[in-house]
Amino acid sequence: MPAPEHADSLNEAQKRHLLASYQYADKLLSEVESILSAANSRSPFPRYRPDLSPVQVKIIEDYVARLRAQMVRTLSGLGIEPPEAQFGSLHAIRVTLGFADIAFEECRPKRMRGYGEVPEALLAEMNGAVDELQSLLARLNAFLTEGVRQDLAARLESLERTVADLDTLKSLERIIRERGLVEFRPALAAIVERLESGAFEIAVFGRVSSGKSSLLNHILQEPVLPVGVTPVTAVPTRILYGAVSRGRVWFADAAPEQFPIERLVEFVSEQSNPGNQKHVTRVEIELPAPRLRQGVVFVDTPGFGSLAEAGARETRAYLPQCDLGVLLVDAASTLTQEDLATLGALYEAGVPAQVLLSKADLLAPPEQERLRSYVSEMIRSTLGWRLPVHAVSVKAGYEAAAEGWFQSEILPLYDRRRELSQRSLKRKIAVLQAGVQAALQTRLRRLTGGAPAEATLLREIETALRTASGWFSEAQQRCFRITDRLRQDANSALLRAARALMRRSGRAAELLDRAFREVAVEAADDLAAILTDLAEQATGVLHRAASAFQLPENAPGEDELRSLLREMPRWQASEWSAEVKPNQWLLKLSPALEERRLVRRLRRQIGPRVAEAFAGYGRSLESWARQTLLDLQSHFETYAEAYRAQMERPTAQGAGSPDELAALRRDLEELGNMGARTPI
Repeated sequence: MPAPEHADSLNEAQKRHLLASYQYADKLLSEVESILSAANSRSPFPRYRPDLSPVQVKIIEDYVARLRAQMVRTLSGLGIEPPEAQFGSLHAIRVTLGFADIAFEECRPKRMRGYGEVPEALLAEMNGAVDELQSLLARLNAFLTEGVRQDLAARLESLERTVADLDTLKSLERIIRERGLVEFRPALAAIVERLESGAFEIAVFGRVSSGKSSLLNHILQEPVLPVGVTPVTAVPTRILYGAVSRGRVWFADAAPEQFPIERLVEFVSEQSNPGNQKHVTRVEIELPAPRLRQGVVFVDTPGFGSLAEAGARETRAYLPQCDLGVLLVDAASTLTQEDLATLGALYEAGVPAQVLLSKADLLAPPEQERLRSYVSEMIRSTLGWRLPVHAVSVKAGYEAAAEGWFQSEILPLYDRRRELSQRSLKRKIAVLQAGVQAALQTRLRRLTGGAPAEATLLREIETALRTASGWFSEAQQRCFRITDRLRQDANSALLRAARALMRRSGRAAELLDRAFREVAVEAADDLAAILTDLAEQATGVLHRAASAFQLPENAPGEDELRSLLREMPRWQASEWSAEVKPNQWLLKLSPALEERRLVRRLRRQIGPRVAEAFAGYGRSLESWARQTLLDLQSHFETYAEAYRAQMERPTAQGAGSPDELAALRRDLEELGNMGARTPI
């Protein structure tokens, strides 16, 4: 029962009314504060004119504070307690960002058909604009998810003063933060994390089923990682020393949790976590393994070329973070363009690499030597590197080669762990410093009244990058139209087969297989043409941007993107046992009637098999196209982000003033002097 009301106090209804009125008044005062802040807003869509003097703003703020204090005192005197906040600001911001994401999605041309058809020439640019905006929102969401871990300044302060080049990192953090260079935050965060851990990370890369997990299990001398012939690793798995065996997993939308290592497969396998539906962001395994005692960490990465597309993206995002990359090449196949692209990405990130031919037990010693020589020469001629190539196997009876490689190449790194880790960090800091420096130089040129022609060129480059981003979604739609049609192309394939039987002589099975193959190859050729054209056009845009920003060393090679178009799935030849042959009399009398008769007979005899074959090949081609598009887009965005960092961004009022220019020059001078500091 409610407490009895006294004659000299307000009743509950009156208190609720008073509190609601004060809350509404406070909301109106908050609107006054938002109007005041409009004077300093960087919004490109200002609602209010900044027509208040600083004195007026200060007096208004004082009155607002006095009003609020008076309201609190009044309520307190009447025995009314203001309610506590109902929602956390972090939660509210993330919900609001979700609505912003929906608002951006509504700006796609396909969502705007009710307002009239969007000109075809603008489709790619508008889709690209939405992709860019949603990508920025996703990064902001990821930043919010990390919480205090993203306070890089505080984390740098907590590091020991004995950490070399700490002042350089603090300067870079300040410049990135003050100049709004958010594109460089992920690289800086990776460096800070490495300094905090003090570990030397050896990451194992390679295509699906190349033997990464098996090799790591052999090194750890314990079957910790799941092994299988299907894609199993959906996210990178870090393996480090711990007093007891346990696992830890972090999620994008839930609290971290610990788990017994037997449950690892639930988080890192494509079967148990398809497409990373559980939103796993990080997995660590702690083991009391002797080979982990000296601060060396091994990382099992998702395989390239897998149907686990999210996992492949995670691998590319992780590439710059390791200190040594070990690339496994399946000895049963050979070096692929994707393997070369992985080595190239490691090189660009300043990460040394080693190459292993896995499953070498499948080859005789002379064949092993020939393949080693071939792979070594391909790397030298393509990338200009001279890398040793080791043949290894973990199959029972063949482990000596793998153990020999570990003893000769990896164990010596343990004693040099600190030195190598410092060298690795130095390379990463140098790459980050160069990028920040280029961004500030571009901004300084613009603010000092760069030529109008330069400003126009920069706007053209920005539009070109945005349009190129939209090409990927357009290409995906075109590719999927082809594969959707192919999956349902059994009828047209049967029609072509019937015509082949009518025109040619020979075994029916061969004629049928040739006709079906022609239909499949035409679709595959169309896909290859779309993606080849996309790779070439995107490369052209990146080269133009690199030239405009005077960053030729950051431009992709001529064939770099095109090399990501790996070998397509092939149509599998089959024996089509159909008892059908043309009726010569009907063929002369009415070819059209004979054609329909043959199609009906083929449909009855092999129709279901043909439909199943085309549906399966269509799915294979779609998976290949989807993965290839992701590879192309990821590679494109790696370069494009570096160029976007040079673009004009919102600046405080008075940008281009003597104070702003002086501050920019001081930052550039500070960046230029970093090279003279004590190296790490």
